[in-house]
Amino acid sequence: MSNEPFPGRGFGIRRDLSIKIIVMARTLKKRFDQRVADLGVTRSQWTLIAAVARFPGMTQRTIAEALEITEASAGRLIDKLCQEGMLRRTPRNDDRRAYNVEITEGTRPLLDHLGTVAERLEYETFAGLSDAELAQLSVLLGKIAHNVADTWPTGPLHPDDLSET
Repeated sequence: MSNEPFPGRGFGIRRDLSIKIIVMARTLKKRFDQRVADLGVTRSQWTLIAAVARFPGMTQRTIAEALEITEASAGRLIDKLCQEGMLRRTPRNDDRRAYNVEITEGTRPLLDHLGTVAERLEYETFAGLSDAELAQLSVLLGKIAHNVADTWPTGPLHPDDLSET
């Protein structure tokens, strides 16, 4: 096995794994979307609702950062979900310009349903894997996630970036 950063630039195991990870992520999103299509919420909406439920007291800015969207996009989604009674804004004591975003009690059944669908999909996805295999997979994916988040260039790649030095 070569230690070169881009040996042969071929379609080896790393490329195969990269493609599998991308395809699996897309497939999981698609399956989840299919299973919650009857709820009348979009992926963007249920993702935002789930984030707010998981981390109560988020602001529009922290929601935007967490979901990797613009503050304007987050604001539009929050406005729509507030109008539909799924979220509410409450003033912050430490900053009169900012509001905490919270789920309403009426949103709990939707969250429960989303959680049930997610749990079922997780069991199906990881069927046949032992607890030890799941633990090892978690460690390996954690390492990959670290590599992707911390070491990959944030701008476009140029041919010179791929040259061996």
